[in-house]
Amino acid sequence: MNKYLRLFRFGNGVMGIVGVVVGAFIASGFDIADYWPGIMVSCLIVFIFMAGGNAINDYIDREIDLTAHPERPVPRGEITPGTARNLGVLMMLSAIILGLLALVVSELLSISFWDSISAVTVVLAAVLMISYEVFLKQRGFVGNVTIAVLTGMLFLLGGAVCGDVMAVVPMAFMAMLVNIGREISKDIEDEDSDEGRRTLPMVIGNRNAAIASAAFFLSGVALSVWPLLADLLNDFYMLVFAADAMFIYAAIIVFRSAHKAQKAAKVAMAIALAAFVIGVI
Repeated sequence: MNKYLRLFRFGNGVMGIVGVVVGAFIASGFDIADYWPGIMVSCLIVFIFMAGGNAINDYIDREIDLTAHPERPVPRGEITPGTARNLGVLMMLSAIILGLLALVVSELLSISFWDSISAVTVVLAAVLMISYEVFLKQRGFVGNVTIAVLTGMLFLLGGAVCGDVMAVVPMAFMAMLVNIGREISKDIEDEDSDEGRRTLPMVIGNRNAAIASAAFFLSGVALSVWPLLADLLNDFYMLVFAADAMFIYAAIIVFRSAHKAQKAAKVAMAIALAAFVIGVI
């Protein structure tokens, strides 16, 4: 793959776009086509935003990645650290400017494809991302929560451009909880290479960190029944029980293999996304 696409983590950008579209579909159902201008702007902003964040990450972690991720373009010498930094800052600023510009155009032309909630979401996400890369990442659990919040905000942005943020809150909140669990399990897995960080496993030990990870996985399972009890989605949403089974498996296996746990959680999140989508049909 092209070195810049690897720097930007092209696959992560695509997954970010999927999150926005899923959020939009949950909020609007089959009327999603009515909101295509806002969705297109959101997808573009998210892709640029995530590309910039990943480039800044590779600049900041350039020394750690010499051993942790030697296959990445900066440690391989394919892209200089300065270039990665400059591209990251440029793309993050571009995402913010594009979000604010979309708000101005929407107001001037009286076309409701972008509103202040959407613009504020982008700006707040940028503040969180920069804060994470500069100092929150080193603080371990606070950094885990920050990444989880950013993940949930993808769905909220999709709901915002369709005018119904509240419809996406269950999915966003569930995504936040299970992502905290997954981030903790990744910290357990990467403990030997996490130089300069104060991760949860380093502070409370691997077993206690595994307990915390399992608790967040199981809290996601508990929250998954909310849409059913509140009659927010149709019976097809019961596919989420398959995701719940995977999360329960992740909560059990994290004590023996953090790697298997975080992989199982990733599959579970994909199934949960599908459950929310078909639950709207």
